[in-house]
Amino acid sequence: MGVIRQAVELILSGDPALWEIVWLTLLVSGMALLIAGGMGVPAGAWLGMREFRGQRWVKAFVYTGMGFPPVVIGLIVYLLLSRHGVLGGMDWLFKPQAMVVAQVILAFPMIVGVTMTAVHSISSDLRLQLYALGATEWQIVGTILHEAQAGVIVGLVAGFGAAISEVGAVMLVGGNIEGRTRVLTTAIVLETRQGNFEMALALGIILLSLAFLANVTAVYFQHR
Repeated sequence: MGVIRQAVELILSGDPALWEIVWLTLLVSGMALLIAGGMGVPAGAWLGMREFRGQRWVKAFVYTGMGFPPVVIGLIVYLLLSRHGVLGGMDWLFKPQAMVVAQVILAFPMIVGVTMTAVHSISSDLRLQLYALGATEWQIVGTILHEAQAGVIVGLVAGFGAAISEVGAVMLVGGNIEGRTRVLTTAIVLETRQGNFEMALALGIILLSLAFLANVTAVYFQHR
């Protein structure tokens, strides 16, 4: 109980080192969610509304991506951004940009898969009715996404959870550098190894709180 009390006191004290980690985490994961959501929601909607040859293979690829080992994604991004990699000239390795790339790859298939399932569950009769009323293709997509918004929000929350909770991939490409690339998950690992359990627990409480708030937001919009 003493460690828990110290962790709570550390959070309430406004410790600069702790909140620097929190803000960097929100910045990196927030950017990753914006990018992954901006690409994943339209892609999921398109897959959910279309029938084409090879669709089963595409869906299988998306579902595989949803369970892809994060550390392998980190390794791939590391190799791409390393000095001799294809994207080595961008000089992003061990910077927040590399962490955003890794988290986008983690969140994207999650958002696509859940959005695709949500859109596919909407009755095809709705689309025919909209066509009959003279709706444009964009109006049809917008209406179907509106009808499937609960599932879309769940997909975004799932993508955010996959991004913010990852440790292996972001540690590989970010390096866990203090003041530059240290986020909640990597900081928890470091503080635990060093025996700073009150700091590790404080970071863990904040991480759980962020995940809880994201899920509360999803439930709120689902009920609306």
